[in-house]
Amino acid sequence: MTNSCKVAVGQLQVGNFVRLPIAWKDHPFIFNSFKIKQQTQIELIKNLGIEFVYVRPERSDTQPLSSIEAKQQKPQIIDNNLEQLSGELNQQKAKSIDAQQSLRRRLQKTEKHFIRNVAMMRNLTSKLRNRPLDAVNEAKELIHGVCNQLLTDDKLVLHLMADAKSDEGIYYHSLNVAVLSMLIAKELGWSRKEIELVGMGALFHDIGKLKIPTQLLRKTTPFTHSEQIYFNQHPAMGAELINITDNFPQQALPIILNHHEFLDGSGTPKGLLEKDLDKLSQLVCAINTYDNLCHSDRSRKARTPYSALGYLYKNYQSRLNQQVINRLVKMLGVYPPGSVVELSSGQFAMVMSVNLSKLLLPRVLVYDPNVPKEQAPIVDLASEGLTIIRCLPLAALPEKVLKYLNPREKISYFFGAEK
Repeated sequence: MTNSCKVAVGQLQVGNFVRLPIAWKDHPFIFNSFKIKQQTQIELIKNLGIEFVYVRPERSDTQPLSSIEAKQQKPQIIDNNLEQLSGELNQQKAKSIDAQQSLRRRLQKTEKHFIRNVAMMRNLTSKLRNRPLDAVNEAKELIHGVCNQLLTDDKLVLHLMADAKSDEGIYYHSLNVAVLSMLIAKELGWSRKEIELVGMGALFHDIGKLKIPTQLLRKTTPFTHSEQIYFNQHPAMGAELINITDNFPQQALPIILNHHEFLDGSGTPKGLLEKDLDKLSQLVCAINTYDNLCHSDRSRKARTPYSALGYLYKNYQSRLNQQVINRLVKMLGVYPPGSVVELSSGQFAMVMSVNLSKLLLPRVLVYDPNVPKEQAPIVDLASEGLTIIRCLPLAALPEKVLKYLNPREKISYFFGAEK
């Protein structure tokens, strides 16, 4: 983070980018950091009873006055009634706080819905061996419910969910791939039947991992050649497990078999080509590849969603269905939930949700050292007149910002309605 300098309030000028050294609740401004746009803001800062602020020169249009210039400056005549302006700012701030609390409630509601679905996923997975018919019927109910919401809510918002518990990664991953795949299928204009088939196949795509020894799945070093060949059989093992049932939709079975098969024949386990892969399998393979890039494995660290999308776009041109990838990029926006960004206000933030109709103006959790992180403002950029300057790699963040924003190690999405 660029250094800021301590400046006496008498030296402030319009155009200075300031950070106030007091708690957020003790001043009328919406943020602790902002660019001074008018003289009345300086007068309001003087009335806060503070002697100095911090100025970030590289974000300022002008430099602060020197102490000599400040003494020579004539007193500014302010036409505006400061009390009235302060009252208006406090009203705006109260509205902003209400909007933030409403956003937080919607996020929490979506999170509860998501956790309930994870619990359903966990239960139906445990039933698959002994009561397979029940497991598939419960999966159909889960997917039917997700599809209902997808097709009936006009304004969908994609939210970032909490981190998966270490032993529940498979449930979060399976649900995440199912939800994103269904969203993409809807965006591509597929029928309800196709959306639900994609959901069923994606939900069970990794079920073959139940047959792989836990110690192999939890291995933190790269697989040996023979271990990799064995692991590559998990799609076939999954199909074998599903075939115990007679109520799993057969049109969704290729998804389980082919979710690691690439269009150019470089995938596993059979090295199939595009002509051998149906559109449902191609879609889920692309989403599964994206989701895997967002998680750590034995050979690499997890990428941020922004980095994962860029990597897919550049490196999988011949391997994945480009119509799906283009739609994924368009749907998640330039700033997918989970991305860490720098705002036009100079603050760091993490993207929490994307309104699918306003992709460039997501809702973000803002880093503010003067606000406890459990009360960190979740801001709608569209209503606060802010924009995103750039996405940041996690390595570029100071340690205290990382701890505060707490970027997810395992990225999971779920959607809710706008209101």
